[in-house]
Amino acid sequence: MIVTCLDLEGVLVPEIWIAFADAVGIPELRRTTRDEPDYDKLMKFRLGILKEHKLGLKEIQDTIAKIDPLPGAKDFLDELRSLGQVIILSDTFSQFATPLMKKLGWPTIFCNTLEVADDGEITGYKMRCPHSKLTTVKALQSCGFETIASGDSFNDLEMIKASKAGFLFRSTEKIIKEYPQFSAFTEYSDLLEAIKKYL
Repeated sequence: MIVTCLDLEGVLVPEIWIAFADAVGIPELRRTTRDEPDYDKLMKFRLGILKEHKLGLKEIQDTIAKIDPLPGAKDFLDELRSLGQVIILSDTFSQFATPLMKKLGWPTIFCNTLEVADDGEITGYKMRCPHSKLTTVKALQSCGFETIASGDSFNDLEMIKASKAGFLFRSTEKIIKEYPQFSAFTEYSDLLEAIKKYL
């Protein structure tokens, strides 16, 4: 059996941190895993800015409530799920993802958890496991599944490399140029056709 593993932000929904950066007028928060390969470094940078500006979970969730899936994402996901098993593997957090999963029809998502103080300050975060996307793909493979993976950022490359087939979707020119061995798509219809060849 094959499990398709998809990234969330940039693939199915807009980048949450970019939307929040624009909503609060702090351009530094537009930095994502497309720009910074070291996720721990990126999150510490983000938490420092939130603390400096006295912004917490509520403010971010208020922005997320206004975010809709990317045009065509739900139809793509629905069709893909009709063909086989799909898991969204994301480095986002359950406190961010839940309202977006509702809009996507409640697909399965594996993600991380924020540590939040009583006053709503985000004090830290807990990763589900080290190298969570790669670790999950390898765990699925150890159970007898084959995997197909697609994402757009540096933190997706490990699961893409480790899978039977891997694709870049709406990635950056830098990543596409550095990893020419992976087909890169910008339209859901093209990605779906590429995945279908392996199902």
